[in-house]
Amino acid sequence: MAKLVVLKFGDANFNQGFAVTLQIGEESDRPTAEITGRLPPCPEMPLYYSRWQSSYRQLGNGYRLDAEKMQVTNVSITQSCQDLAHVLQARFNTWLRTEEFRPLREKWLEKLLPTDEVRVILQTDNSQLQRLPWHLWELFDRYPKAEIAIASPTYDRILQRRTQNSKVKILAIVGNSQGIDTQADLAILQQCQNADVTFLVEPQRQALNDYLWGQNWDILFFAGHSSSQGNDVTGRIYLNKTDSLSINELKYALKQAIERGLHLAIFNSCDGLGLARELADLQIPQMVIMREPVPDQVAQEFLKYFLTCFAGGEPLYQAVRQARERLQGLEDRFPCATWLPVICQNPAQIPLNWQELTPTITPEVQILHTHPQLKWKLSIVSSLAMTGVILGLRFLGVLQSAELQVFDSMMRSRPDEGPDRRMLIVTIDDADLVNQRRNGETLKGTSMSDKSLNALLIKLDEYKPRAIGLDIYRDFPAELPDLVTRLQKTDNLIGVCKSSDSTVMTKGIEPPPEIPKQRQGFSDFIHDADSVVRRHLMFLTPETASLCSADYAFSTQVAFRYLLPLGIEPKFTSQKNLQLGNTIFPRLSPHSGGYQGIDANSGQTLLNYRATKKIAETVTLTQILSSPMNANAIKDRIILIGVTAKGDFPDYWATPYGSRLDKQMPGVMVQAQMISQIISAVLNQRPLLTVWSPGWEIIWIWGWSVVGGLLAWRWRWLPMLALALGITSGVLYLLCLSLLIWGLWIPFVPSAVLLVGTASAIAMQNCKSDFWQKFKK
Repeated sequence: MAKLVVLKFGDANFNQGFAVTLQIGEESDRPTAEITGRLPPCPEMPLYYSRWQSSYRQLGNGYRLDAEKMQVTNVSITQSCQDLAHVLQARFNTWLRTEEFRPLREKWLEKLLPTDEVRVILQTDNSQLQRLPWHLWELFDRYPKAEIAIASPTYDRILQRRTQNSKVKILAIVGNSQGIDTQADLAILQQCQNADVTFLVEPQRQALNDYLWGQNWDILFFAGHSSSQGNDVTGRIYLNKTDSLSINELKYALKQAIERGLHLAIFNSCDGLGLARELADLQIPQMVIMREPVPDQVAQEFLKYFLTCFAGGEPLYQAVRQARERLQGLEDRFPCATWLPVICQNPAQIPLNWQELTPTITPEVQILHTHPQLKWKLSIVSSLAMTGVILGLRFLGVLQSAELQVFDSMMRSRPDEGPDRRMLIVTIDDADLVNQRRNGETLKGTSMSDKSLNALLIKLDEYKPRAIGLDIYRDFPAELPDLVTRLQKTDNLIGVCKSSDSTVMTKGIEPPPEIPKQRQGFSDFIHDADSVVRRHLMFLTPETASLCSADYAFSTQVAFRYLLPLGIEPKFTSQKNLQLGNTIFPRLSPHSGGYQGIDANSGQTLLNYRATKKIAETVTLTQILSSPMNANAIKDRIILIGVTAKGDFPDYWATPYGSRLDKQMPGVMVQAQMISQIISAVLNQRPLLTVWSPGWEIIWIWGWSVVGGLLAWRWRWLPMLALALGITSGVLYLLCLSLLIWGLWIPFVPSAVLLVGTASAIAMQNCKSDFWQKFKK
């Protein structure tokens, strides 16, 4: 889905600097990320622009300015203009790389992929900011599908009483064309496919007013001379050799045209920022204007390139960017031609593409219920209609809870895999807490005393485990000198901390101070709205103020340590997915499987729980300290140390295997599941849980809707149809379960709903048809 980025600038100027707010989100949705920053004072920036502007305007390349203001010079200053353009571009990007602005830049890079289609809106009323060449911001080089528009901080949405025209209705105004060639513009407009173009050539004011009032226009086009006055506050268009108008002098006619569906205004004329500002006050959805005087040939080529892309199906922003960049071929004769076109956007409106401006023609279909050749057609039409409804509800998250419940049921239905023999879990239960206190050991707010931990590490060291994971918070220094040394020098020991979460105002929990950062991992789990842990957070970027600076999860760090002697080290793919050996752990997206619109930031993947009642062999703290151990139970294994007590230090989580308190899983067991998932995928090729792309899911879901329609035509007797639907639903469930066992989570709930829903809808239609046939007889 396309992304929307908004840069809001506060009331200030270049002498004071600007407060800036960056918002990022999905198109047609509320922002999912927002951050504030500053651009520092830069009083010389308007001066750099003014120098370039002065040099540019001295070129005199047949501009579409007021005919009386046009000037032609025989002195070539092309090189000077280009040099000043390079200086302005360099200084502009240096300003945008300042330290105060860096957090916004980093948030942009974090949230947006280079392949994303991005609309960027620059919201400010500072005319000097609006004139700057924002398209030259070096970030746009990384995002070939991004284009920027300028917008006013104040705006409103007009409820357009839009009547669908049979073709795209374009009102093309050709104003005073003294010294320029507007015939080329007319020829280009006449070539537009599926467009009804009305031309007004050098009209009188009353005629233009009547045309704006008289019909429903989709696009308003102007070619001729224009100019901006009063620091870009107002603009004028020159209708003919004697008449010129400001936008305010057409206010009522333009306002009426906008309310009746005028969606886009194109001013293929000079210096259009004043025109844009006045039209923005009338809440027009979009405009395309020229920020500076435009040479005649540049205006014509831009119009040709833009209409070719726009009428060819490209979104408005993409069409403008492609047309603008194609002007580079003219810059040997017309320097900075690519600087001129700019979009002006009403932030409350979503741009329509060319196809949305034209009606969708739906042929009238006469349904003959008794004609066998129409059964397939009716099934497909019904299934498409119902599929559209269900997919819409699914996208909005209405079905998410049901899909997750079925997912849990299938997880519990898988065959037993047996425990993971590569792990041993040392548990601390209520009896262990009692024993430590009975022995006079101080717990200091944790579940394990320094004395017991030191004794445990000494004993484990004798048997040489490959990795030790201490899943117990110790945000205080050890008091025993021997324990301090042991925590520092036990290279295979991984400590735990908790990351901060600014959304709930928690700063996290510090790691053990004796354990260095490279042996720390965060303990955070991600749970869904029903508190069930179904996702595995493998890595993240810590917040600046977090007390826990670990980049990787505790489970990930333990797995890394276990795999290290095998020569397997972590790396990242170009898609920012974690890779261990030949195994790639795919990151979740906001719409993955049954999840719709989740926060999929950082390194999240689905957690494929090991289907077993006991994830690994366990031993209590008291048992391991008081009894001799089998060396083979520890050597080269992963040893996890964690709490299973339900009294003083409960650490229990809802999982697909149970969400009630008595069915929840201890946190250390969830960590063991996550570790087992990683090493089993890398060493045993145990499947990770993945999902289909949205396209394949839609085909799968729609296919079951078609099946439902065909069943309704095959069995018109309702009891037999109910039996057929029951059997088919069972087959669907078994298919989904089988694929889940093999690591593929595919949609069951929407498929089943459409299977039954489409069959029911067609069965009702069959009943009506049968009734009327009997009635006629």
